[in-house]
Amino acid sequence: MKHLITVIRVFVALVFIASGLVKANDPLGLSYKMQEFFEVWGFTTLHFTTLPAAVIMNVFEIVTGVALLVGWRPKEVTRMLLVLILFFTFLTGYAYLSGKFKSCGCFGDCLPISPFQSFLKDLVLLGLIIALMRWQQYIKQSVPSTIGGIILIVATGASSYMQVYVLNNLPFVDCLPYKVGNNLVEKMQMPIGATLDSFAITFRYKKAGQIVEFDGNSIPEDLDSTYEFVDRYDKLVKKGTDAKPPISDLVFLNANRKDTTIDILNQPGYYILLWVKNPQNIDRNLATQIKELKKLAATKYIPLFIVTGISDMQYWAPLGFSVNEVLLCDYTVSKTAARVDPMYMLMQQANVIDKHPVEQTNSFFQELQQLKSNPEPYIFIPSDKPMPKLKAD
Repeated sequence: MKHLITVIRVFVALVFIASGLVKANDPLGLSYKMQEFFEVWGFTTLHFTTLPAAVIMNVFEIVTGVALLVGWRPKEVTRMLLVLILFFTFLTGYAYLSGKFKSCGCFGDCLPISPFQSFLKDLVLLGLIIALMRWQQYIKQSVPSTIGGIILIVATGASSYMQVYVLNNLPFVDCLPYKVGNNLVEKMQMPIGATLDSFAITFRYKKAGQIVEFDGNSIPEDLDSTYEFVDRYDKLVKKGTDAKPPISDLVFLNANRKDTTIDILNQPGYYILLWVKNPQNIDRNLATQIKELKKLAATKYIPLFIVTGISDMQYWAPLGFSVNEVLLCDYTVSKTAARVDPMYMLMQQANVIDKHPVEQTNSFFQELQQLKSNPEPYIFIPSDKPMPKLKAD
């Protein structure tokens, strides 16, 4: 039993540490997932609490995992783990049983698992933690209490600093479809082998007091005026793979609210997208840097666009942007594409070449200086035509 408890202890500890580290790589992702739960429950006024709660939860998950791994105060630690896993099991159970979520964010965006898998995982962990509590006498400290306390302090500081860093820069590992190296057009296409749901138009008639249903391939031979039409509906014939493109909602609108996505992604050469969710985050010093960078980009014939959900030119004209250089985009898309606000995205046609938070404007300025100029000026004229089918490079 002693060896079995040791194996269980190490396994549970590593799962908690790994789960916490994956989410600490992108605490905003967990924050947005919490907001989804609050929206379902009608607690949207609590959205402001989700980011601090996400950071604290990630630290708590990592630190309790480390404490269990070194065998520090097993009685208190196993009780904390029990509270934590009960909370997680409630969330994953609700996500699975309600059917309102496609994922619960248990391992972040880097290791997406379904609500059922998450719920099953938490039930297994719950059983293992109960076993650890039952036979906690077999959990021995692997280091002295003082050393263990120091390790936990270091783990707390490191996990906290890690999250502060990625919130001001970018995740260490970008697992989202807008990551560097991806082609956005390719990510907007259906996965290979994916199929949609198949439906058949089904008619409902009443004959002699009985409801009769049939589709176009099985029309009754005696269909006449004795049949009374009731209604028609689409009947699911074959379930599809329930797959959708990694990017399904990217749309750039011009000043006339026309879809100009194809015009942007099919530009020849390099161009820059400056994603801005909240213009209040651009102070005077940053505004000066943006204007200088825009001038440098112009000397290399590299267009620079603002991507935002705010069309009011009082924010963008002082930065030197014209109406045609401001692209409107849904806030949800911006949250996924730009984890830091504001953020530069260097593009070449539909390919993401690099990403920089505006705090790194100086380093991006240096990168832009070394970048090869586009061969000729590109004058962006937004199209008012319907968006044609996109094609990847």
